[in-house]
Amino acid sequence: MQKLGELLRSHRRRGDAATGTPLWLRSAALSDVGLVRSNNEDSAYAGQALVAVADGIGGHAYGEVASSVAITTLAALDGEIAGEELVYTLANAVQAANERMADRIAEQPELQGMGTTLTALLCSTGNRLGVVHIGDSRAYRLRDGVLRQLTTDHTLVQSLVSAGKISAEEAATHPRRSMILRALDGRRAAHFDLSVLRAVPDDRYLVCSDGVSDFLADEEIAERLGRGSPTEVVASLTASALEAGSSDNVTCVVAEAVEGHPESEMSPVSVGAVANWRG
Repeated sequence: MQKLGELLRSHRRRGDAATGTPLWLRSAALSDVGLVRSNNEDSAYAGQALVAVADGIGGHAYGEVASSVAITTLAALDGEIAGEELVYTLANAVQAANERMADRIAEQPELQGMGTTLTALLCSTGNRLGVVHIGDSRAYRLRDGVLRQLTTDHTLVQSLVSAGKISAEEAATHPRRSMILRALDGRRAAHFDLSVLRAVPDDRYLVCSDGVSDFLADEEIAERLGRGSPTEVVASLTASALEAGSSDNVTCVVAEAVEGHPESEMSPVSVGAVANWRG
């Protein structure tokens, strides 16, 4: 992915050159505590311009706080964003989420050690799609039947795969496959990936926690992502991950790029820990 400075310079030069009918996201979200965990530390949001998933880390309910802070901060972006503002808006929101976590830790020192992944897609009025990512939650796009992973896991095993030291098959069974190298934690500067893509009508997007992606093959994700409404797809993917024996919280958001203006009757949805959070 491009470095943030390069993206900012590119957008200053180019502005929002998109033409044609605007797009919005018809989306749905679902989160399940899963088969093993006693609490749900995942949080997710499904709106008309923004979809996001955060997978909390820390245990003792602290992961719930971290993921909820991230999602509530990002949810404020769910509105009309011009293309030239997309990079600034996403970058500032992630930094703001990290700062809010730092404030919570200062107020409640027992929260030290909490953290969260964050993967979000934000659609601009100019039909550009911003992708912001830190950790090992994932974003996928299905276009014309072809599935593409839009994010790269910030994990130890992915770094070993990228360096050619182990294969993808070996990574799937590596004893440290769950070790992430980057997260929002309120202690360090947020080191996230940010890219901008063109969105086209009928694109399907999936944002999910590793409770989904670790247990479903790309072929199954592609098949299910292309079938039914977003509401039907999140139910199908969740059921499949649970049937596959997912040992983690299971959370997914599915969005479809739709031409025209948003349906007024569609309300945004928050699921998982954030749905019950009163922070």
